[in-house]
Amino acid sequence: MRLLWVKVILFGVLILALAGCAQEAPQETDVATSEEPQLSALAQKAREVTATIDTTRITNANLEPGNWLAHGRTYDEQRYSPLNQINTENVKELSVAWHFDTDSKRGLEASPIVVDGVMYTTGSWSTVQAFDATSGEVLWEYDPMVPKAWGQYACCDVVNRGVAVYKGRVIVGALDGRLIALDAGTGDVLWEVLTIDPSLPYTITGAPRVVKDMVIIGNGGAELGVRGYITAYDVATGDEKWRFYTVPGDPSQPFESPAMSLAAETWKGGEWWKIGGGGTVWDSMAYDPTLNLLYIGVGNGSPWNRYIRSPGGGDNLYLSSIVAINPDNGSMVWYYQTTPGDNWDYTATQHIILADLEIDGEMRQTALQAPKNGFFYVIDRTDGSFISAEAYVPVTWASHVDPETGRPVETSEGQYRHEERTVRPGPLGGHNWHPMSFSPDTGLVYIPAIDLDFTYSHEEVFEHEPGWWNLGLAGGPDADDPPPTVEDQITGLQNVRGHLLAWDPVEQKEVWRVEHGSAWNGGVLTTAGNLVFQGRADGTFRAYAADSGKELWEMAVHTGIIAAPVTYEVDGEQYIAIVAGWGGAFGTTSGVPRHKGNVLEEGRVVVFKLGGASELPEPNVTHVNIPQPPEIAATPEQLLLGNQKYNAYCSTCHGPSVNSGSQIPDLKYLGEAGHARWESIVLGGVYSGLGMPSYAEMLTPEESEAIQVYVVAATNASIAFCETSYPSDYPELFGTSCTKRVIEEQ
Repeated sequence: MRLLWVKVILFGVLILALAGCAQEAPQETDVATSEEPQLSALAQKAREVTATIDTTRITNANLEPGNWLAHGRTYDEQRYSPLNQINTENVKELSVAWHFDTDSKRGLEASPIVVDGVMYTTGSWSTVQAFDATSGEVLWEYDPMVPKAWGQYACCDVVNRGVAVYKGRVIVGALDGRLIALDAGTGDVLWEVLTIDPSLPYTITGAPRVVKDMVIIGNGGAELGVRGYITAYDVATGDEKWRFYTVPGDPSQPFESPAMSLAAETWKGGEWWKIGGGGTVWDSMAYDPTLNLLYIGVGNGSPWNRYIRSPGGGDNLYLSSIVAINPDNGSMVWYYQTTPGDNWDYTATQHIILADLEIDGEMRQTALQAPKNGFFYVIDRTDGSFISAEAYVPVTWASHVDPETGRPVETSEGQYRHEERTVRPGPLGGHNWHPMSFSPDTGLVYIPAIDLDFTYSHEEVFEHEPGWWNLGLAGGPDADDPPPTVEDQITGLQNVRGHLLAWDPVEQKEVWRVEHGSAWNGGVLTTAGNLVFQGRADGTFRAYAADSGKELWEMAVHTGIIAAPVTYEVDGEQYIAIVAGWGGAFGTTSGVPRHKGNVLEEGRVVVFKLGGASELPEPNVTHVNIPQPPEIAATPEQLLLGNQKYNAYCSTCHGPSVNSGSQIPDLKYLGEAGHARWESIVLGGVYSGLGMPSYAEMLTPEESEAIQVYVVAATNASIAFCETSYPSDYPELFGTSCTKRVIEEQ
């Protein structure tokens, strides 16, 4: 038997990670010109308060705790706020100050930047919004008009994690690889530059960072086959300053740096450069201004399977590594690899926190990370030397991390070269991109943890398919595979777990946890009010006591939350803000039914304060049953082919087994009219402007028809299932599986 339902669930989910390459000359405009119209008072204020944001001001962010000046508030990315007006004694009085409906139906992952009462945030498709942070008044909105067809290259939804603000500019990385600087007062484009080779399937979803007048940006796309790098651009002009590649290129050509020469010695026997090699830098960065070191997290290999990528063995530097870079010239200073020779999509792109800790009686300057591989790492950030690592979630691929070498000790359970293996964690990791936080008050790190496994199987005959998923894993149904039973599905769904974990990084042990009803819960904020804030997949936003984990407050926002909150203060009042919108890799590709509280299709920005006078409207929900599909005759061979092609090309957006867990259309609800247009949609590309590209280069008409008959068969099977007692017997698992929830206008 190949993949249990939840592992098939996760096969699509687990096609995640990202990368980049190439550039066009920037188009530049002045921040202000004499010809521009009179600015509003808010626009003028926005220009003035952002004009002085620079490296010095961000370095000294603790001197202005009311602002949230950088992605993690400070360069150390601790996501801790010294504000304490809202605290354990009064947090129950939190209520809505204002909210803004984004009209976006895809995942929202941004951490807003707030400067002296002006908020900047992003939405899906790389849009940018600017608000009055006290009232929600919209200052401006910007849409980079990313071609919707580019969404096919986004492994993990068309998300964006936020902007950088620096010297009057708001800088955003667009999904299609552009880096764009906007006027902070008007949203007008000041310059833009293409950071990638547009012939390759790169994307940008991460938030840029700005260090010493340089904008630093990476990219994604490793699953599809690209070579990872980060690039620094002049914040004033968009001119490229330097580029650092994370994996070596063609060894027959000169290497770009000594770091690449060193790395090439650890790649053996394969032709990784023809696929790209992976190693994309799609999320985490941190900066130590005293050491003048920029820390980046590097992603997985391309393909995932090391037996194909580097059949002669080797560590495959700098995959799954934390790399310290001199930001003045882009040269590598040191590296630490969390998963040598990664074989499981165990990226080290997860959040990096810098903290000074007393360990064994000595103050150590540390970098903290809980990467996908399930071990929590404490590294000396001055030189990359290993301090400690312990498993923070169940781990089966390795027994432990050797304290002498700092290398994980692999087990036979993780080796799938000759037979499939079910491994923990799976490719979603024990922790994904969702930011964790550190509280200097408690000394604890708060991790949005995931507990999921996955079945890996070696692909015996691997063929690189340009522009598409190239994992090197066997998967999908065979003719002799029995279909998963309902009991299999129940067990699989019951094993979809996540929790909020309070972890002591010095003692390397769990202090407390809060169990959640599902995986893929939001990022974390801690404050001096002894509070931890987190949004959840069940559509609620909650506050816990940082020292004990006791739940103190919750509010329904009616959509799953995956982003991390921020907090700020204006005119003596503290606010808590969250960007809420369900999606991301798990939402779009898992097939796990949405929680009953995760109702809304559209996302929203919600801001709270003590005694807030606003309210969120209660959704007016109508339930629509699965429509009867057209009758289409099918042979067993067609159904098998359709199942295989659906899982290969469709499940990463529409969900495995024709079960969508996100806002992307669930094909069970296609109906007669949709099926009548099947060929024009799938092969003709009539919906390419909406993000559904033509698959004519990948599918033959016969394969497209086979997918359609498979969808019809799966729809009929779902209708039959919904007539059984299972949905009522297991409402927590199947309560939203049998109807489509439609929000009526009020």
